[in-house]
Amino acid sequence: MEKSIHIIGSGFSSLAAACYLAKYGYQVSIFEKNSTLGGRARQLKKEGFTFDIGPTWYWMPDVFERFFRDFEKQPSDYYKLEKLNPAYSVYYGKNDFITIEDSLEKIYIAFEKEEKGSSEELKKFIGVAKSNYDIAIKDLVYNPGVSPLELVTPKTVTKLNQFFSTIKRDVRKRFKNNRLAQILEFPVLFLGAKPSDTPSFYNFMNYADFGIGTFHPKKGMYQVILAMEALAKELGVKFHTNSNVESICVENGKANGIVVNGKKKACDLVLSGADYHHTETLLEKKYRQYSEKYWQKKTFAPSSLLFYVGLDKKLKNVDHHTLFFDVDFDTHAKAIYDNPAWPEKPLFYASFPSITDDSCAPEGKEAAIFLIPLAPGLEDSDALRESYFEKIIKRLESLTDQNVKNNIIFKESFGVNDFVKDYNSYKGNAYGMANTLLQTAFLRPKLKSKKVENLYFTGQLTVPGPGVPPSLISGKLTSELIQKVL
Repeated sequence: MEKSIHIIGSGFSSLAAACYLAKYGYQVSIFEKNSTLGGRARQLKKEGFTFDIGPTWYWMPDVFERFFRDFEKQPSDYYKLEKLNPAYSVYYGKNDFITIEDSLEKIYIAFEKEEKGSSEELKKFIGVAKSNYDIAIKDLVYNPGVSPLELVTPKTVTKLNQFFSTIKRDVRKRFKNNRLAQILEFPVLFLGAKPSDTPSFYNFMNYADFGIGTFHPKKGMYQVILAMEALAKELGVKFHTNSNVESICVENGKANGIVVNGKKKACDLVLSGADYHHTETLLEKKYRQYSEKYWQKKTFAPSSLLFYVGLDKKLKNVDHHTLFFDVDFDTHAKAIYDNPAWPEKPLFYASFPSITDDSCAPEGKEAAIFLIPLAPGLEDSDALRESYFEKIIKRLESLTDQNVKNNIIFKESFGVNDFVKDYNSYKGNAYGMANTLLQTAFLRPKLKSKKVENLYFTGQLTVPGPGVPPSLISGKLTSELIQKVL
């Protein structure tokens, strides 16, 4: 008889793991507490507008291709992908912005225009970033984080110094222009840690950004979830929504089921793609691997305050992805990581998917998503949300020289409290655990429980780390470990 596996949560990592495990011949069921699949990747539909509630950036298309190829499929079997040009713009002041276009050649020109000689430095920097990308994405990240020796290969030995230097140090050594330096530092700030705490090796994100580019799935990121759901169903995976997992059943040190909405569901193995800290609270204390102190000491990626806004007109002077760095970058980073507090003058990111994709808004209207990165665990209230919305809208109007506020049809918000309520997210973090030196690879929470047999984990808090592509990889890694034991 087929062995049965119950998976908690239906985010990217859970769906990836489910596909692999079903392919290996297991009987796989997914239990999701919310009414829709996708975990943090959900959609808001309102008055003809469609917003991605979760991820909005499609980077590293090669990772998605590799995932689907494992099932003799390709992304284009399920959704249409468009490369964005420009990829994004970064505002520094009124009508003062740098645009990052869709090829390295164009980006070299933009850098040179900003600072003479910087294009040559960028070529060298991207050369190193590409080499790191090839090592990381084609090799390193597909290791399960079991042993430090996974990091030791003939290729990584030559890169050892990059694990002990930082992104910030390397960027600032090459680029004296603050604006250009910030563009190179932003991918890690928004996805997990301060550039001054992130090992230089992670500059492979810059190659993902400049060298490969930014894409958009037609009808939004949620199409990737629908694609993975369709694939999982083809492979025989069963889905259960509105199914809150209340506890994990352990007998004689072995996981043998979960309690869902008050009823036990027996199985041979439990895999959790839910928040790692939350998952361990579903166990008796004696079966938990990590103490509260352990979690408190860890560096978490930011939480976010998000707004989803329907506008009754098209906007000018903005791109599909637009970053607003007209305030001090380091001060905001400190408010996230060093002294957690609401930033007085926040950096923010805006996405206007309807610029590219007419399915996101009715004709002549604009869908707008705004994101302010915040420290996890902050106080969250309607009054605070409102005051910050005012701050960013005023700046948007001033910097892009247009009226926006009077054109709002509706707005919805999503903040720290919602991350906790909807996703059981530790302190309301949005992206899991940061990739600092002491939280890299084998130093992250483990894919396999040390205390409970047949209990496994996947997702952003474990290996390889935060973001959508790493989550797909995490699902693959966990499924391979499970295949070895079942």
